[in-house]
Amino acid sequence: MSSRLFSPITLGGVELRNRIIVAPMCQYSAHDGTANDWHLMHLGQYAVSGVGLIIAEATGVSPEGRISPGCLGLWSDENQAGLARVVKFCKEYGHAKMGIQLAHAGRKASTELPWLGGAPIPASDPRGWQTLAPVAAPYSEAFDRPTALDEAGMTKIIDDFVAAARRADAIGFDVAELHMAHGYLCHQFLSPLSNQRNDEYGGSLEGRMRFPLELFTAVRAVWPQEKALGVRISATDWVENSSWDVTEASQFTAALKAAGADFIDVSSGGNSPAQKIDAGPGYQTGFAATIKRETGLPTMAVGQITEPRQAEAILRSDQADMIALARGLLYNPRWAWHAAEALEDEAAYAPQYMRSSKALRGLPIPGNPPTPKG
Repeated sequence: MSSRLFSPITLGGVELRNRIIVAPMCQYSAHDGTANDWHLMHLGQYAVSGVGLIIAEATGVSPEGRISPGCLGLWSDENQAGLARVVKFCKEYGHAKMGIQLAHAGRKASTELPWLGGAPIPASDPRGWQTLAPVAAPYSEAFDRPTALDEAGMTKIIDDFVAAARRADAIGFDVAELHMAHGYLCHQFLSPLSNQRNDEYGGSLEGRMRFPLELFTAVRAVWPQEKALGVRISATDWVENSSWDVTEASQFTAALKAAGADFIDVSSGGNSPAQKIDAGPGYQTGFAATIKRETGLPTMAVGQITEPRQAEAILRSDQADMIALARGLLYNPRWAWHAAEALEDEAAYAPQYMRSSKALRGLPIPGNPPTPKG
């Protein structure tokens, strides 16, 4: 019996050759938002390593939308050219579909690179900027107070997402994912911990969902129907007194499905220093299973999924439709090849690397003379 992990799946009009997803992984290595050789190497290695879809890291739709000064952006022609170079390489040499995660960090923006401590950078610092949020409440005492968004500010952010989506389409990305998780701007609207607005964009779940749904609808209107558009959410705040949990997350997912979402990527946490996360192998998979069962939307599971048979069991038990990996792929970029061997299935190899496959070892590469033995 062939494995579920290596079976194809279609999202919108995009067919993935398997269900292994490279999750977005911030590299904090861009200059003014522009991708460089590091990003070419980082994403290029996955393009030739047998995965089904690569989602590029959280990409700020504006300079102030970045998490840090080193984060990718997609607001300028220079940003677009840098990412186009990376995508061209990945598509020319690899087999994976290419995705991008469009993002705005809101009140958690303007922070230092992780290996330099990751502390908030105040707006008064030349490397920092004024942050934005649903209300003028900082993430923690260490952060500057953000500016509360008014109608004009929210309209600008939606326009920035739309412009970035148009650029992503022009670059050739097959899939776009809107980042509404981990305490960034859209999650800040969704959670009552960070959204205490008393207008139509706050209060009840319907009010808290309003801005994220308006943003999604605007991007859906310009993102081609033959391509896939999805959302990453945090399924819970992991804070006892917050109503933002898997029940509200399922209702939000159902609204996204009705608005034209092709998939949901289920993570958790990130919106409060008071969070108490019960982490462990596959600790977020239960959230994905609930949301999949409640909504029927194709679902990605992510979070300490490290072993091929663990991933296969999640899919076979219908807890999720795809498996997204991050740290596991940083540690082992050839995870898909090893998973295929463990599950007695097949993964794609670049012809230059075919001789590393147990199944393909010794076979001649088309167009090349046989490889001498010994």
